[in-house]
Amino acid sequence: MADDLGDEWWENQPTGADSSSEASDGEGGGDTEVMQQETVPVPVPSEETKQPKECFLIQPKERKENTTKTRKRRKKKITDVLAKSEPKPGLPEDLQKLMKDYYSSRRSVIELEELNLPDSCFLKANDLTHSLSSYLKEICPKWVKLRKNHSEKKSVLMLIVCSSAIRALELIRSMTAFRGDSKVIKLFAKHIKVQEQVKLLEKRVVHLGVGTPGRIKELVKQGGFNLNPLKFLVFDWNWRDQKLRRMMDIPEIRKEVFELLEMGVLSLCKSESLKLGLF
Repeated sequence: MADDLGDEWWENQPTGADSSSEASDGEGGGDTEVMQQETVPVPVPSEETKQPKECFLIQPKERKENTTKTRKRRKKKITDVLAKSEPKPGLPEDLQKLMKDYYSSRRSVIELEELNLPDSCFLKANDLTHSLSSYLKEICPKWVKLRKNHSEKKSVLMLIVCSSAIRALELIRSMTAFRGDSKVIKLFAKHIKVQEQVKLLEKRVVHLGVGTPGRIKELVKQGGFNLNPLKFLVFDWNWRDQKLRRMMDIPEIRKEVFELLEMGVLSLCKSESLKLGLF
C-alpha cells in the first residue's frame, strides 16, 4: 500500500517544465524573461554573409595600367609623326623662325627685328639631292683659289656645324672630293681637350673646321678661335639621328647654336662678309 501511494505521489508532482511555467507566472517571471533575452548569443555570420568591403586596390591598378598605356601611346605617336613626315630641305625662313621663337621671350619687338638676316647672306639650300662634297662645290666653286690665299692662324675659311662628334667624323669622310689638300680640324669635345685644339689652331693654318656648336663656342670664348676670317658657315640641317631628330630639334644643340650666333656670327652675316648654308 505504501508503495502504491509513493508512486501516486510522484506522479502527481509537477515536472521541471511545469515548475518553470508556474514560476514565470509569479512576480519574478518578468525578470527571468528579460534575462533570457539579454543573454541570447548573437549569431555568428557565416562565411557567405562575410562579404568583403569594396576593394579599392582594383581601381588604382587599372589607372596605373591606363597611364602606362597612355605614355606608350604618346611616345609612339611622336615617332609616327616624325617617321611619316616627308623630308623637306631647310630654308632660310626656317632658321629665321627658330631665331624669332627662341628670342621672343628675351627681347623686345625692336630687338627681334634687328635679328632678321638679309636674304643675301644665305647660300643656296640643299635640295636633298646633294652629297656634302657636291653641295660645297656648288656653293663655293672657287674654293681652291680661296684656300690658297688664306694664311691666318687660329681661324678657318669654312666651318661646318653638326650635332655630334660621330656625325662630324662622317662629314669629314664624305667631303674628301671637295677638300683636296685643305687642312681640316676636328672641333668637338669627344677625346679631344680644348687646349689641344687651341695649340693646333695656333700652330698651323687650317682651312676647314667641322664640329659641334658647344666646343666651337668654348674655343671662341677662350680666344683660341677667331671667327672674323670665316667666309662660309654651313649647318648640317637636314640630317636625322636614330630618333629622327634634326640638329635643331634637340633643345641643347639649338641653344648652343643661337649662343654661337650671338658671339659675332650675326654681325658678320649682316656685314655680308659671311654666308650661311643649310645642308
